[in-house]
Amino acid sequence: MKLNKKPIYKSILLKLSGEALLGSQSHGIDAEVCASFASQIKEVRALGTKVALVVGAGNFFRGQVESKRFGLDQSVADYMGMLATVLNGLALQNALEQIGIPTRVMTAIQMSAIAEPYIRRRALRHLEKGRVVIFVAGTGNPYFTTDTAAALRAKELNLDIILKATKVDGVYTADPMKVKTAKKYTTIRFIDALKKNLKVMDATAISMCMEHNLPIVVFSLLKKGNIKRVVLGEKIGTIVQ
Repeated sequence: MKLNKKPIYKSILLKLSGEALLGSQSHGIDAEVCASFASQIKEVRALGTKVALVVGAGNFFRGQVESKRFGLDQSVADYMGMLATVLNGLALQNALEQIGIPTRVMTAIQMSAIAEPYIRRRALRHLEKGRVVIFVAGTGNPYFTTDTAAALRAKELNLDIILKATKVDGVYTADPMKVKTAKKYTTIRFIDALKKNLKVMDATAISMCMEHNLPIVVFSLLKKGNIKRVVLGEKIGTIVQ
Protein backbone atom coordinates (compact mmCIF):
# COMPACT_ATOMS: atom_id res chain seq x y z
CA MET A 1 0.00 0.00 0.00
CA LYS A 2 1.32 3.43 -0.99
CA LEU A 3 1.55 5.73 1.98
CA ASN A 4 0.41 9.32 2.08
CA LYS A 5 3.26 11.80 2.01
CA LYS A 6 1.57 13.91 4.63
CA PRO A 7 0.35 12.76 8.03
CA ILE A 8 -3.38 12.28 8.51
CA TYR A 9 -3.01 13.16 12.20
CA LYS A 10 -1.69 16.55 13.30
CA SER A 11 -1.27 15.47 16.91
CA ILE A 12 -1.03 12.12 18.69
CA LEU A 13 -0.89 10.68 22.19
CA LEU A 14 1.36 7.64 22.17
CA LYS A 15 0.59 5.25 25.03
CA LEU A 16 3.51 2.99 25.90
CA SER A 17 3.32 0.29 28.52
CA GLY A 18 6.20 -0.12 30.90
CA GLU A 19 6.67 -3.64 29.54
CA ALA A 20 7.43 -2.10 26.15
CA LEU A 21 10.73 -0.84 27.56
CA LEU A 22 11.85 -4.25 28.82
CA GLY A 23 13.23 -5.54 25.55
CA SER A 24 14.82 -8.91 26.24
CA GLN A 25 15.20 -8.14 29.93
CA SER A 26 13.00 -9.45 32.71
CA HIS A 27 13.09 -6.20 34.67
CA GLY A 28 14.04 -2.56 34.17
CA ILE A 29 14.80 -0.58 31.01
CA ASP A 30 16.52 -1.74 27.84
CA ALA A 31 18.61 1.15 26.48
CA GLU A 32 18.39 -0.15 22.90
CA VAL A 33 14.59 -0.27 23.07
CA CYS A 34 14.50 3.31 24.37
CA ALA A 35 16.76 4.39 21.52
CA SER A 36 14.52 2.62 19.00
CA PHE A 37 11.41 4.35 20.29
CA ALA A 38 13.22 7.67 20.25
CA SER A 39 14.22 7.26 16.59
CA GLN A 40 10.64 6.34 15.63
CA ILE A 41 9.28 9.36 17.47
CA LYS A 42 11.83 11.53 15.67
CA GLU A 43 10.47 10.26 12.35
CA VAL A 44 6.92 11.23 13.33
CA ARG A 45 7.97 14.62 14.65
CA ALA A 46 9.78 15.30 11.34
CA LEU A 47 6.38 15.02 9.62
CA GLY A 48 5.16 18.00 11.63
CA THR A 49 2.95 15.93 13.93
CA LYS A 50 2.80 16.97 17.58
CA VAL A 51 3.73 14.11 19.88
CA ALA A 52 2.82 13.48 23.51
CA LEU A 53 3.53 10.30 25.45
CA VAL A 54 2.08 8.56 28.46
CA VAL A 55 4.20 5.75 29.83
CA GLY A 56 3.30 2.99 32.25
CA ALA A 57 5.40 1.27 34.92
CA GLY A 58 4.87 -2.48 34.41
CA ASN A 59 8.60 -3.07 33.91
CA PHE A 60 9.14 -1.95 37.52
CA PHE A 61 5.94 -2.08 39.54
CA ARG A 62 2.27 -2.86 38.93
CA GLY A 63 0.09 -1.41 41.67
CA GLN A 64 -2.81 -3.86 41.57
CA VAL A 65 -0.58 -6.92 41.36
CA GLU A 66 1.91 -5.81 44.00
CA SER A 67 -0.77 -4.69 46.45
CA LYS A 68 -2.04 -8.28 46.59
CA ARG A 69 1.41 -9.79 46.59
CA PHE A 70 2.78 -7.73 49.47
CA GLY A 71 -0.44 -6.90 51.26
CA LEU A 72 -0.07 -3.20 50.46
CA ASP A 73 -2.97 -0.83 50.66
CA GLN A 74 -4.18 -0.22 47.09
CA SER A 75 -3.61 3.53 47.35
CA VAL A 76 -0.03 3.05 48.51
CA ALA A 77 0.68 0.53 45.75
CA ASP A 78 -0.79 2.85 43.12
CA TYR A 79 1.36 5.76 44.27
CA MET A 80 4.43 3.51 44.09
CA GLY A 81 3.46 2.63 40.52
CA MET A 82 3.08 6.32 39.66
CA LEU A 83 6.60 7.00 40.91
CA ALA A 84 7.91 4.13 38.79
CA THR A 85 6.50 5.79 35.64
CA VAL A 86 8.84 8.70 36.33
CA LEU A 87 11.86 6.42 35.87
CA ASN A 88 10.58 5.42 32.45
CA GLY A 89 9.75 9.00 31.49
CA LEU A 90 13.24 10.21 32.34
CA ALA A 91 14.80 7.34 30.37
CA LEU A 92 12.72 8.23 27.31
CA GLN A 93 13.58 11.90 27.71
CA ASN A 94 17.27 11.07 27.78
CA ALA A 95 16.99 8.85 24.67
CA LEU A 96 15.12 11.58 22.76
CA GLU A 97 17.48 14.37 23.73
CA GLN A 98 20.50 12.29 22.73
CA ILE A 99 19.23 12.48 19.14
CA GLY A 100 18.39 16.16 19.31
CA ILE A 101 14.67 16.07 20.13
CA PRO A 102 13.60 18.70 22.68
CA THR A 103 11.38 17.21 25.38
CA ARG A 104 9.63 18.06 28.59
CA VAL A 105 8.65 15.60 31.31
CA MET A 106 5.46 16.71 33.05
CA THR A 107 4.30 15.02 36.23
CA ALA A 108 0.94 14.81 37.96
CA ILE A 109 2.78 14.52 41.30
CA GLN A 110 5.03 17.48 41.97
CA MET A 111 8.78 16.77 42.04
CA SER A 112 10.26 20.04 40.84
CA ALA A 113 13.88 18.91 40.82
CA ILE A 114 13.35 16.49 37.94
CA ALA A 115 10.08 17.28 36.13
CA GLU A 116 7.63 20.09 35.50
CA PRO A 117 4.24 20.00 37.19
CA TYR A 118 1.46 19.22 34.75
CA ILE A 119 -0.25 22.47 33.75
CA ARG A 120 -2.52 22.24 30.73
CA ARG A 121 -1.61 25.60 29.20
CA ARG A 122 2.08 24.93 29.63
CA ALA A 123 1.75 21.50 28.00
CA LEU A 124 -0.06 23.08 25.03
CA ARG A 125 2.72 25.61 24.68
CA HIS A 126 5.39 22.91 24.67
CA LEU A 127 3.54 21.06 21.91
CA GLU A 128 3.19 24.27 19.89
CA LYS A 129 6.96 24.73 20.21
CA GLY A 130 7.53 21.28 18.75
CA ARG A 131 8.64 19.64 21.97
CA VAL A 132 7.76 16.04 22.76
CA VAL A 133 5.87 16.04 26.05
CA ILE A 134 6.14 12.98 28.29
CA PHE A 135 3.44 12.66 30.94
CA VAL A 136 4.33 10.67 34.04
CA ALA A 137 2.74 9.77 37.39
CA GLY A 138 -0.56 8.89 35.74
CA THR A 139 -3.40 11.16 36.77
CA GLY A 140 -1.85 11.71 40.19
CA ASN A 141 -4.65 9.73 41.81
CA PRO A 142 -4.83 6.11 42.99
CA TYR A 143 -7.31 3.71 41.37
CA PHE A 144 -6.76 5.25 37.93
CA THR A 145 -4.49 3.58 35.39
CA THR A 146 -2.10 5.11 32.90
CA ASP A 147 -4.65 4.16 30.21
CA THR A 148 -7.05 6.60 31.85
CA ALA A 149 -4.26 9.17 32.11
CA ALA A 150 -3.69 8.80 28.35
CA ALA A 151 -7.37 9.37 27.57
CA LEU A 152 -7.51 12.33 29.95
CA ARG A 153 -4.42 14.09 28.59
CA ALA A 154 -5.38 13.46 24.97
CA LYS A 155 -8.78 15.04 25.53
CA GLU A 156 -7.47 17.93 27.64
CA LEU A 157 -4.97 18.84 24.93
CA ASN A 158 -7.35 18.27 22.01
CA LEU A 159 -5.10 15.68 20.40
CA ASP A 160 -6.38 13.83 17.33
CA ILE A 161 -5.93 10.22 18.40
CA ILE A 162 -4.47 7.79 20.93
CA LEU A 163 -1.94 5.29 19.59
CA LYS A 164 -1.76 2.27 21.89
CA ALA A 165 1.45 0.35 21.21
CA THR A 166 1.27 -3.29 22.31
CA LYS A 167 2.98 -6.64 21.81
CA VAL A 168 0.23 -7.84 19.44
CA ASP A 169 -0.80 -6.31 16.13
CA GLY A 170 -4.31 -5.24 17.08
CA VAL A 171 -7.42 -6.24 18.97
CA TYR A 172 -8.53 -9.88 18.77
CA THR A 173 -11.63 -11.80 19.76
CA ALA A 174 -9.45 -13.52 22.37
CA ASP A 175 -5.81 -13.52 23.44
CA PRO A 176 -3.99 -14.62 20.24
CA MET A 177 -1.09 -15.91 22.35
CA LYS A 178 -3.42 -18.41 24.01
CA VAL A 179 -6.21 -18.97 21.46
CA LYS A 180 -4.95 -19.87 17.99
CA THR A 181 -8.38 -19.40 16.43
CA ALA A 182 -8.70 -15.81 17.70
CA LYS A 183 -9.64 -13.38 14.95
CA LYS A 184 -8.39 -9.84 14.55
CA TYR A 185 -10.68 -6.85 14.29
CA THR A 186 -9.74 -4.18 11.76
CA THR A 187 -12.27 -1.82 13.36
CA ILE A 188 -14.48 -2.09 16.40
CA ARG A 189 -16.86 0.23 18.19
CA PHE A 190 -16.12 1.45 21.68
CA ILE A 191 -19.33 -0.03 23.03
CA ASP A 192 -18.51 -3.45 21.57
CA ALA A 193 -15.01 -3.38 23.06
CA LEU A 194 -16.61 -2.73 26.44
CA LYS A 195 -19.34 -5.35 26.09
CA LYS A 196 -16.89 -8.01 24.94
CA ASN A 197 -14.35 -7.00 27.63
CA LEU A 198 -11.56 -7.02 25.04
CA LYS A 199 -9.02 -5.24 27.25
CA VAL A 200 -8.14 -2.64 24.63
CA MET A 201 -7.65 -0.21 27.49
CA ASP A 202 -9.32 -0.16 30.86
CA ALA A 203 -13.08 0.48 30.94
CA THR A 204 -12.73 4.01 32.33
CA ALA A 205 -10.39 5.03 29.51
CA ILE A 206 -12.58 3.48 26.79
CA SER A 207 -15.69 5.11 28.22
CA MET A 208 -13.99 8.50 28.22
CA CYS A 209 -12.86 8.06 24.62
CA MET A 210 -16.35 6.94 23.60
CA GLU A 211 -18.00 9.92 25.29
CA HIS A 212 -15.66 12.39 23.59
CA ASN A 213 -15.34 10.60 20.23
CA LEU A 214 -11.58 10.15 20.61
CA PRO A 215 -10.36 7.24 18.43
CA ILE A 216 -7.75 4.70 19.48
CA VAL A 217 -5.44 2.73 17.21
CA VAL A 218 -4.03 -0.45 18.71
CA PHE A 219 -0.95 -1.71 16.87
CA SER A 220 2.24 -3.69 17.31
CA LEU A 221 5.29 -1.97 18.73
CA LEU A 222 7.49 -4.89 17.66
CA LYS A 223 7.77 -3.75 14.03
CA LYS A 224 9.99 -0.71 13.70
CA GLY A 225 8.37 2.16 11.82
CA ASN A 226 4.80 1.29 12.78
CA ILE A 227 4.22 4.59 14.57
CA LYS A 228 5.02 6.50 11.38
CA ARG A 229 2.88 4.12 9.32
CA VAL A 230 -0.14 4.80 11.51
CA VAL A 231 0.40 8.57 11.37
CA LEU A 232 0.64 8.42 7.57
CA GLY A 233 -2.62 6.51 7.33
CA GLU A 234 -1.55 2.93 6.66
CA LYS A 235 -4.24 0.50 7.77
CA ILE A 236 -2.42 -1.46 10.41
CA GLY A 237 -3.62 -2.69 13.76
CA THR A 238 -7.19 -2.06 14.93
CA ILE A 239 -9.02 1.23 15.12
CA VAL A 240 -11.48 1.62 17.98
CA GLN A 241 -14.03 4.37 17.38
